[in-house]
Amino acid sequence: MQKTLARLFPGDDLILAPAARLAYGYDNSQRQAMPEAVVFPSETGQLAELAALCSEEGIPLVGRGRGTGTAGAAVPVAGGIVVSFERMARILELDPANRLARVEPGVSNRALQQAAGEQGFFWPPDPTSASVCTLGGNLACNAAGPRAVKYGTCRENTLGLVAVTGEGRVLHTGVRTTKGVVGYDLTRLIIGSEGTLALITEATLKLTPLPEARATLQAVYRDMQSAAAAVSAIMAQPVTPSALEFMDGGALRLVREHSDPGLPESAGALLMIELEESQVALEAASERVARAARTPGCLEVSRARDAGQVARLWQARKALSPALRKVAPKKINEDVVVPVSRMPDLIEGLAALGREYGITIVNFGHAGNGNIHVNLLIDPEDPRQQEAAQQCLDSLFDLVLALGGTLSGEHGIGLVKRRFVDREIDAPTLALMRAIKEQFDPAGILNPGKALP
Repeated sequence: MQKTLARLFPGDDLILAPAARLAYGYDNSQRQAMPEAVVFPSETGQLAELAALCSEEGIPLVGRGRGTGTAGAAVPVAGGIVVSFERMARILELDPANRLARVEPGVSNRALQQAAGEQGFFWPPDPTSASVCTLGGNLACNAAGPRAVKYGTCRENTLGLVAVTGEGRVLHTGVRTTKGVVGYDLTRLIIGSEGTLALITEATLKLTPLPEARATLQAVYRDMQSAAAAVSAIMAQPVTPSALEFMDGGALRLVREHSDPGLPESAGALLMIELEESQVALEAASERVARAARTPGCLEVSRARDAGQVARLWQARKALSPALRKVAPKKINEDVVVPVSRMPDLIEGLAALGREYGITIVNFGHAGNGNIHVNLLIDPEDPRQQEAAQQCLDSLFDLVLALGGTLSGEHGIGLVKRRFVDREIDAPTLALMRAIKEQFDPAGILNPGKALP
């Protein structure tokens, strides 16, 4: 096998040294496992030949971008070979006339945004890790970010794929047009499958023209219940924000301990609202959204008039992540989603869970689509806190499902949520999913131990 790998991946395209392999065995979930080898493909044919060989030999194959995922999807828990796409990093085509880009999976999100921006376009998915994460990773997890509330996720912004199955077959899915209904939609099926169905080697992405104008508003509320009610009001009117972010009272208290966010002492929740419209429509849109935001419990609504004011309005939100890292470097971070109208119920339920289990819970996230990042601040060295945290998570997932929500919005399932999946998906549906997996990957070599329970 080693000789075959050396033939397929000559020179430094193959890593076998243990110390070097270790660097490709972990991701941002803080979980780690040792692969038996790491390879760096440069074209689809190489990967197809490798997948066919691994299928015959029963060797696990795990795709990897930059390891920014938080669910453990890139961790090679069954050993085998890690496929790092960092050297497949070309933008193959930029076609402004047809509003598309064709890219390899190792292109960073930022690199595409910069290249598309020079042509007056952007690709809407913008995860927090956009400066380093790869497009292949974005697609594998259907990662989105704040702009999803207006523009949708990777699935809504991808036209087609080239991908390699577990048997080494090369698939070409989708179209280059905005309409197309020939055959089954394998593009959307593969996106979000975390490398368990096929490994993406090329993607045709749908580009969106850059907005003419942008407005930033900040709304401050007495408590999170008031803010959650305002989110429902904002999303019920015709103007859709390009971003609608929130921080709860716990997040604001944490920020105040480390910086001065310039907010009223009575502030118990914060909404950050961005609008992207034509220049002529921006003023009216801003006024309309500001009126919707002034629900009972609103303390103030501010609008930035220049770049300096924009930076000041975002100051609290940008200070949160460093504060969390300092206070709880090993916090548990879950991303759940509920219908926007049920956000007040979720926030009340989270407060009750915090009291019941004696755990500080800090919430923030993408309020416009009900995608809440629930952070449990615990000491991982304290066994009692660890046990309480697991019980709290168990109750959290039950609460989310009872509210008509889903267990993950953009972080994926990977390792960390795999055991909870059958609470959301019933047995007949899971059986069909396993049958689909078997068609794509009959030997079960693609990212084993992930996604499905």
